[in-house]
Amino acid sequence: MEMLEERDVSFPPAHTAEHLLNQTMIRMFGCKRSYNAHVERKKSKMSFYLSQKPSRQQEKEIERRMNELIDEDLPVTFEMVSRDELPPEVELDRLPADAGDVVRLVRIGDYDVCPCIGKHVRSTAQIGRFEMLGTNWDEHERSFRVRFKIIT
Repeated sequence: MEMLEERDVSFPPAHTAEHLLNQTMIRMFGCKRSYNAHVERKKSKMSFYLSQKPSRQQEKEIERRMNELIDEDLPVTFEMVSRDELPPEVELDRLPADAGDVVRLVRIGDYDVCPCIGKHVRSTAQIGRFEMLGTNWDEHERSFRVRFKIIT
């Protein structure tokens, strides 16, 4: 789950990559944003509910697309928006009940928009390189976990 509160130890390159990976998974597999994420400096992991296990080719494509997005040097911008003015693609189901009427949106170019108050880089080129460390598939849960690190 993307954290909507400031992390104690924030690593902006990996946190920004978390947004990119969420949108990449949405676009590739038609899933929702990750339901469980641990994003850290040394190693990160994110889990997604999918209809089927991705192939090795699809796993390689995730990594390729992530690095392509990073290389595109997309701007990372912020805007404060009232709940009534949110774009239709923004879901508020993960906002805390006491979040208030104004929401901070983080935009990464035209690629992703998501409510978040975490720290981010100014553009994707500042992320570094996305390296997929491995994946796990849980057939019973239909859950796909991506383990990765950011090389700065």
